[in-house]
Parts: sequence; structure tokens; C-alpha cells
Amino acid sequence: MRVAITGGTGFVGGHLARALSAEGHEVVLISRGVDRRDESLRQLAGARFVAASSDDEAALARAFEGCAAVAHCAGINRQIGRQTYARVHLAGTAAVVAAARRAGVRKVVAISFLRARPDCGSAYHESKWAAEEIVRASGLDYTVLKASVLYGRGDHLLEHLTRAFHTFPVFPLVGLRSRTMRPTVIHDLVRVLRAALVDGRLSRQTVPVVGPEELPVDEAVRRVADAVGRRPRVFRLPVLFHYGFAWCFERLMTVPLVSIAQVRILSEGVSDATPPYVALPPDLAPSTPFSVATIRAELPPLGPFGLRDLRLFAPR
Repeated sequence: MRVAITGGTGFVGGHLARALSAEGHEVVLISRGVDRRDESLRQLAGARFVAASSDDEAALARAFEGCAAVAHCAGINRQIGRQTYARVHLAGTAAVVAAARRAGVRKVVAISFLRARPDCGSAYHESKWAAEEIVRASGLDYTVLKASVLYGRGDHLLEHLTRAFHTFPVFPLVGLRSRTMRPTVIHDLVRVLRAALVDGRLSRQTVPVVGPEELPVDEAVRRVADAVGRRPRVFRLPVLFHYGFAWCFERLMTVPLVSIAQVRILSEGVSDATPPYVALPPDLAPSTPFSVATIRAELPPLGPFGLRDLRLFAPR
């Protein structure tokens, strides 16, 4: 079958594209064309790349022609210029839904965030919730996946943690209270995506996708440190300090070490989903532990941050 993937060159979209291509499916990778970290995605068997913004309904409708399903993986965790939450999450999702109707697509599967909810004071969480509501009200066959913290080759979690460990001798945790998380390896999420897209499962359902183990954030940090053989001094700082760090990182770094949205996420924990949702069936529930061995298998090339990570010195 043919599947369109918005955010097709990103972390989730790229892993999904590889899995579907390996099974012989055709994939239409839809992206603005800015993310060029993995050019091999464009060479996948049965893959076609379409340069389009996620809110360009006409371009999306053309890209969706002949597709049986759409995986809406496009999203951002910080706002840069015209790439705002309102444009990417709200206008983008509305355009995807409208384009799917125009192209006769039967199924839309959308990636959301575990803690997305309205009226919580976080533009990121609220925009993700509003996007969920657009999909649920679309009249199409849909699945909304509320994902927890994801990790795997090419992610932000492992890449930024390991590079931080190779750059700084200390690592400040967000907040003075211990919070928990349930990390999910990307391959487990892709398995759920495939079941919804190809097998037609989870029809008209909103489901959380969380890893099998709930652990304190500081323990998760220590496991990553163990995986790369580093011993940073881990301590806690008030949330307000981290918002200050994130504000600076968003303005100084090409990909911030931590964003304002991520500070909010970590400050409240990432273990429990917000309703509405139904539980995943047992055979689709993530089962890969956040172990040192699993982490090592997903590690990026190791090394510190450098001048090229700063906007001022980034390649043009």
C-alpha cells in the first residue's frame, strides 16, 4: 500500500518510512526539505519525496493522491520564526485532514504528546491537544497516538544527553521534586503506527504509547550516562533556572540543548496520559526496557557540543 508521511524526514517519520519500505510499501515523504541529516531516506525503495509545508492544503492533497493512509508526524517543540505551534500543530493538522478528504484517503494516524491537554498554560501542550481534537472531529477513520518521551537513533534525548555528558562535568535536573518518565523506544512506537496504518487497527481511538518501565528522571539520566561511560555530577535546580537556560539555548543553538516546552514536560513528569484515551491491546504495548544495553544499541556518534552547534557558527 502507499502511505504518506508528514514530517517524513524527521525522527519518527524517518523510522516509520524505513520500516514500511522494508515491507515493500510505497512511502511519500512530505517535508519542508530543511532537515537534511539523513539523505539516505530519499533513496529508500518505493519512496518519493515531496517538498511542502504541513499547512499547504493544496500541495498535501496532490501528495496524498493514491495513498491509502496518512501518518501525520510533523511537529515542533519550539517556535522559530513562522514555524509556530499555531501554524504547524493547528493549521498543519487542519490542512492534513482537509487534504486527506480531498484525496480520498481512508485513514489518518496522528502523533500527539502523552500530556497534551487544554487550559494548562503551555502553548505546546494546548496546541497538541487542539490538533488531537481536529483529528477526532474530522469524520475520517483516525488513530491518535499520545506518545511519551521517545528515544532511538537520531533522537534528541540520547543525542543531547550524551553530548552534554561529553561537554559538561555536571548535569542539572529540572525541579526540586522527583518526577518520573516512561521512555519508549522508537521501534515500539513504529510497531503501533504500522498496526494502525497497514492493519487498520485502533480505529477511531486515542491511545497512549508508553514504555514498560516507570522510573525517576534522575535514574533515566544515570542509565544514559552509564551507557556512554560518563559520571557527571547530577543535582537539582529550581524549574525557573531551567526556563532561563532554555530561553538562552533556543536563541543561541541551532538545536537547543533543552527547549521551553521540554522544561515544562520534565517539570511535571511523563508517565501518565491525559484523557480521553483507551489502553493499547497487550500485543501492541511497548515492551522494550530502557536498559543500558538498549540505550547503547541506539546511541548516536559520541562527542561534545562545539561551535557548529551555535547559530552564529552553523553552516549556511
